Amino acid sequence: QVQLVESGGGLVQPGGSLRLSCEVSRNILSIMGWYRQAPGKERELVATITSGGTTRSADSVKGRFTISRDNAKNTVYLSMNDLKPEDTAVYYCNLNSFGRIYWGQGTQVTVSS
Repeated sequence: QVQLVESGGGLVQPGGSLRLSCEVSRNILSIMGWYRQAPGKERELVATITSGGTTRSADSVKGRFTISRDNAKNTVYLSMNDLKPEDTAVYYCNLNSFGRIYWGQGTQVTVSS
């Protein structure tokens, strides 16, 4: 069984920054990603990163959010800058290993003055 534990969410003012972390319980070849779900909306992709470091991200966060991973620590990060109120959501860590999907419990990010 693979477990994902997120941390780093919180309340931040518009224009501020946060860094989310997701620690995986064991080393596994995978594509890691961050998704988010705002109240009343569907869960959406934020960014993904392969084991080799290839990344992709949603247009809404390009230039502001950066996904990275430390394979030695089994951890993926999401650095979020210039946060906007519309970034408010529960952020979920995702792991896809050859079609086997795992999710973290989610961490709340609230952007408000």
